[in-house]
Amino acid sequence: PSPTPGLTLWQREVLEAINHCATQIRAAGFSAELRQRMSAPAREMQPFHDIGRDVENFRAAFMETPREPQAVEAAAARLRERLEACRHATTSVYSHLNEHGVSTGLVFMLRQLRERVLRTRELMDCLLSAQPRSSTARLVARLAALGQERRSLRALVASNSSLLAAKITERSAETGERYITRSPAEYRDMLMRAAGGGAATAVTTLLKFALASLGLAAFWGGFWAGLMYAASFVFIQLMHWTLATKQPAMTAPAMAAKLGDLGAQERVEEFVDEVTHLVRSQVAAVAGNVGMVVPCVVLISLAIQAASGQPMITREQADYVFHSLHLLNPTTLLFAAFTGVLLFASSLIAGWTENWFVLNRLDSALRYNPRITGWLGNDRAARWASFMRTNISGFASNISLGFMLGLVPPVLAFFSIGLEARHVTLSTGQLAAAAAAYGPDALRMSTLWWCVAAIPLIGVLNLSVSFYFAFRLALRAHSVTGVNRARIRDALLARWRQRALSFFLPV
Repeated sequence: PSPTPGLTLWQREVLEAINHCATQIRAAGFSAELRQRMSAPAREMQPFHDIGRDVENFRAAFMETPREPQAVEAAAARLRERLEACRHATTSVYSHLNEHGVSTGLVFMLRQLRERVLRTRELMDCLLSAQPRSSTARLVARLAALGQERRSLRALVASNSSLLAAKITERSAETGERYITRSPAEYRDMLMRAAGGGAATAVTTLLKFALASLGLAAFWGGFWAGLMYAASFVFIQLMHWTLATKQPAMTAPAMAAKLGDLGAQERVEEFVDEVTHLVRSQVAAVAGNVGMVVPCVVLISLAIQAASGQPMITREQADYVFHSLHLLNPTTLLFAAFTGVLLFASSLIAGWTENWFVLNRLDSALRYNPRITGWLGNDRAARWASFMRTNISGFASNISLGFMLGLVPPVLAFFSIGLEARHVTLSTGQLAAAAAAYGPDALRMSTLWWCVAAIPLIGVLNLSVSFYFAFRLALRAHSVTGVNRARIRDALLARWRQRALSFFLPV
């Protein structure tokens, strides 16, 4: 029997559970992490201040003997209104996170708070429902499901990282929009910027072979190669040039965001238009990179040969390049696909870094830090803060990609995993250097043409693998489901039959 007159034992336990949940809700609502991120109207309403009093009033009304149904209903209505106000204040924190960056710790705290609000409502239903057995059965079933979910590490990571994934892909989508050309003028601009990236990659190819000639240990060779790649990619970024294979992982979220509403045929056609713009942009970027890196590498090799009497690389090194890029070499395409994974990983690092930069308000720290402003001055500090806010994502992507291209292969080799990077622009530069080592005789070598045939496939795998993983992540992050793939495929095939050239040129 219950020690409280007029209450059964389970009613007393439910009331204690409501009081316990309300105490936790109030404590979370008063935490500095949430209060600082609530909207001003939510803070002014002070929803968490009186939730304890409302619970106590409900408890007193329910325990009163004889029980007054009207008093109980009035107290329950006030408590439900208070819970709704708490839920609304919690929602305003999500708006702040969407604008200023996401923390998985905060997401976990918010999720707990919202679950406790829901739990309190369910407990009240158990007490007040006309059919308490049904309400109690639903609560028990929900508690059982939650208990099972808590045993799943995958469910925990997925539930608390979904908002972070959405923010990462959203920031990538904002960046990716700049890589999609929609007009002839933008197409020509992409070609020019890609040509600049190809010219810079030619110098990177020279430095790569010079570094290889030093005979460093595997790790240090990979480290200095990664540093050199990172410096080259950052230079391309600062010059506003383009490296083709970095685009798909950035453009995929921009494409996935457009899949949310394909109900009307016009929306499908608009999506097909975006696909043609994307493919055309990739073609322009790859063509600009490859079309410029080949003549630049050949010219550099001829200049070195004229000055020193020796080409850029020896014929032994050229033979190794021919072997590593040969189309019939089973690892060539495998390594190209692996490079696509590295490109996708660099885009994740870029999105996470920008979110971390915004979440911790580092641009404001740079702008208002007394030491920095004293050293640079207020105006220059403001410019530096704006510059870092604009370029932090690109820096993170380029630096991480550079070091992954250099360091991941030797680290994997330590574990006897023989994976290497095959980047289409870098591989083309190396192939041009190998051909220059043989001179005009290279044009009569079948090996050269097998390698030339492999270059487009390397490019396709670099692009498609990175795009695929980024696209799938973006679909999940944006909760895009039920996409009619057959409908999109039919529309794409129809566009190909009608205007195939539009996938390559702005016609």
